[in-house]
Amino acid sequence: MSDNFIEALISDDLKAVKAAPKTDVHSHAMFSTCLENVERWLGQSLTKPPKKMDGLEGMLEYASSVLMPHIRHQQGFEFIVKSAIDDAIQDGVIMLEMSFDIRISDFYSEGLSGLCTYINSLIHRYHSEIDLRPELGFARGCADDERLLNLAENAIESGVFRSIDLYSHQEACRPEDVKPLYVKARAANMKLKAHVGEFTGAEEIRRTVEILELDEVQHGIAAATSKEIMRWLAKNKIQLNVCPTSNVMLGSVEKLACHPIRILYDNGIPVTINTDDLMIFGQSVSEEYRNLYRAGVFSPKALDEIRRASLCKVPQDNLQIGFQRR
Repeated sequence: MSDNFIEALISDDLKAVKAAPKTDVHSHAMFSTCLENVERWLGQSLTKPPKKMDGLEGMLEYASSVLMPHIRHQQGFEFIVKSAIDDAIQDGVIMLEMSFDIRISDFYSEGLSGLCTYINSLIHRYHSEIDLRPELGFARGCADDERLLNLAENAIESGVFRSIDLYSHQEACRPEDVKPLYVKARAANMKLKAHVGEFTGAEEIRRTVEILELDEVQHGIAAATSKEIMRWLAKNKIQLNVCPTSNVMLGSVEKLACHPIRILYDNGIPVTINTDDLMIFGQSVSEEYRNLYRAGVFSPKALDEIRRASLCKVPQDNLQIGFQRR
């Protein structure tokens, strides 16, 4: 499969690139399917996202004005998630860590129990096609909301979620503010992640990792500005889950050809390649691999090494999913 993947990149055979098993460990459920799928479901066209947005604020403005009025309810959410899982399967993804924001539980009359029941139904429905690993998503702006903090604690206790992620505006709360939540998640043997270092702040990456005892960082590309932080991340084997097109469209990277993922990789930091929000950024994992090759960021061999390294965390039984699709 490695030789096939490398040859597929060289020959620009996207179908063959998609056939190679891969992972997506940075995907937000609410925006996780293609925009075209939502348009077909709605029976109408939607304004396309700008090719360049003014950071996270610009993305949230687009999402709130164009997308959320149509999908901010149980029916919309469930369509998106099912469609996203189908998208991932078609793209060769065999392990998907999908983040479910705790506020989605408000879509259900049964609250958190309704959301957990639905997620469990998805795991059961797709178990032979993809290893779906639900992630508990918590926005930094919710850190002072006692109801949502309690809900998140209940979600951890439910046993449904395999990991936890902290995201949204980095200045909205300090990592210390959610430390008790992360202690609880660690006690439940959940993988610990957080968005940090997407735009600025190499030192803040280390600080957040140390305070929350993170296993992985979502984005973390600002680490490339500091040799010291890169050495520290490499020494501690902290994986960075990078979303190249997202970084370019939100302005944290000028263009794909100068994406710092190459610097991070060359400095021994484990990196993965992911979608972030497919509905907004429009690139599947396979397309992200192809884009990085086309832009001259990586050789086909290096991209295959990244792909295979991401699969090392997939149980052997689940790896067979990928081979069965060939």
